[in-house]
Amino acid sequence: MSAYRFCRTDDIALLVDALNHCWAPYVPDAAPMTPPAFKRSIRDLQLWCSSCMVAHSGADPIGVLIGAKRPSATLVHRIAVHPDHRRQGHGRHLLSSLGSKLAILGPPRIVAEVPDTSEAACALFVASGFDEEALLTDYVMDGERRDSGSTGTGGFVIPVSLDDLAANGLLGGPAMCWERSVETLTARKDEVAGLAVASDERIEACILYIERGAGAEVLLLRSFVEDGGDRLQHLLRRLGEPVTFGKVHPGEISHTCLETLGFRAAGLHRLYSASAQAD
Repeated sequence: MSAYRFCRTDDIALLVDALNHCWAPYVPDAAPMTPPAFKRSIRDLQLWCSSCMVAHSGADPIGVLIGAKRPSATLVHRIAVHPDHRRQGHGRHLLSSLGSKLAILGPPRIVAEVPDTSEAACALFVASGFDEEALLTDYVMDGERRDSGSTGTGGFVIPVSLDDLAANGLLGGPAMCWERSVETLTARKDEVAGLAVASDERIEACILYIERGAGAEVLLLRSFVEDGGDRLQHLLRRLGEPVTFGKVHPGEISHTCLETLGFRAAGLHRLYSASAQAD
């Protein structure tokens, strides 16, 4: 007999155990989840324990849903059913239970960013009434691609912080994935470095990033002038390699622009969305 329940703030150990039991079999190369890592995700992504669920069969967790909540939407950050218990309706029950709760408490918008390679997860969201809203693309730039990009002849480069960009009204606007949204960047701002091309009057282009070994993970990449990408390339050339830029929404920056800069597509995620409905 299976049992399902929403969690509380004192259920972090339970959720960590459920992730390691149900999610880890699908990502064998990933590090095990730990309570400190889960708490960092609460801070960075606004994981919400009351939007998380665990399914049990006896004493063993057989399914888990991890939800992150913001005023605009709830993100299904993780959903997994243990391999021994698949195709028994547990995944759909977890999603429908979350939808019923959000139909009452809000926010009504539910989203998920699912790797295109995860066919079972994509099928689950489609079968549960979610619509595909956009394709998010992972990009990478290595030495060969960097040399093939634009010449990068933009001008004066200065260090810039997240707070500097916020003070100049340069953070809002284009659609971004949950993990690089303004809320996440704000939560992680002590880890984030930045550079900008500036004139006497304004910031003309900017980049926020985190160093990853010899390379860098781009978190924000924006130009505020039409220059064929020169200012952005001028900033990118100051980073190590490889340079990664994950889950880029087509409304954030165009594929053509990123190719011009020297990026190549390295993976896809499907952005699904639905409106919460009570059963």
